[in-house]
Amino acid sequence: MKPKQFVPLILSVLLAGSIGEVMAQGNEVQTGQAKSSHELAIQGTSFIMDGKPFPFTGISFFNAIFNPAFNKSTADRKAWLEKFQRYGINVLRIWGQWDNGRGYVDDCPTCTLYHPDGRLRQEHVDKLKAIITDADQLGMVIELALFAQESYYANVRLGEKEADKAVAAITRELLPYRNVVIQIWNEHSDRVLDHVKTVKSIDPKRLVTNSPGFAGVLGDEKQNQALDFLTPHTSRQYVGKHWEVAPQEIAYLLKRYRKPVVDDEPARNGTGNFGGPRDTTYPHDQIVQIYQVWQQGGYIVYHHDMFQTGYGTPAIPPSGIPDPEFSPYHRAVLEFIARRQRYMNSQ
Repeated sequence: MKPKQFVPLILSVLLAGSIGEVMAQGNEVQTGQAKSSHELAIQGTSFIMDGKPFPFTGISFFNAIFNPAFNKSTADRKAWLEKFQRYGINVLRIWGQWDNGRGYVDDCPTCTLYHPDGRLRQEHVDKLKAIITDADQLGMVIELALFAQESYYANVRLGEKEADKAVAAITRELLPYRNVVIQIWNEHSDRVLDHVKTVKSIDPKRLVTNSPGFAGVLGDEKQNQALDFLTPHTSRQYVGKHWEVAPQEIAYLLKRYRKPVVDDEPARNGTGNFGGPRDTTYPHDQIVQIYQVWQQGGYIVYHHDMFQTGYGTPAIPPSGIPDPEFSPYHRAVLEFIARRQRYMNSQ
């Protein structure tokens, strides 16, 4: 080190307290350098990517970080992403907690981004970053749910200080990646405003949302005002014609809050457990709801039965990935989604 370089370093150490802190500050600046080529943003009640309209269209893939087949290699992952794209999907909704013990596909005690003390599990963070990077190269978005009520009510949860530490840490890790939106909870509202404040203090431009509760819970006033866009879980089969009720809920939120609204985990087919239907369902139930949500100006995430019952059961693809072609039911819905422009060419 040359003498003229040494003096500024000593001054920095005196101000920061240690060389380690100086290095940490330098690293935080480095993480702000963009690693993604696409950036999702909001314009009124619409999403835009790189200044152009982005028809936010997702699929539930909660186990993506923890699925071996999806993460076998970059080539394998991109092949699956391209397949999703062919069926109109440009957003993956994935979870940071997959440790609820319910027997879901790929569920395990360490299938979480977090250690109990709030530190991040780096091996899972690295997989998340690989997914985000591959998605970005294809112009796709990742919706990351940080915490899940399924884990919370199984008493698999972080304390307040640990949760604050985890939210801050994952926000810093994601700074360079602009094709990611953060969803604080799946179906819960514990300390949402605190976590939004934490994210925004580190990354003011990060789009933040929350799923406030079970089906039909549309969120409280303070929460809905604070979030960048809304991702409620609309009413399901218990209301009867959910394909009529849910679009009305989306329309109400759009009118009241004037920000994008995503029908984030709507009524699905399959097992009656975990909020599923009690009676027979048909692909047209989902198709009509999707169409009506689009007509209202909302966005959708396709929800399904391809993870709840575990490997070896009829509803689950052998790969554990929500394969658009695994069943005629899902293929019918996703073929409709793929033709969005045909039916919504005026929007």
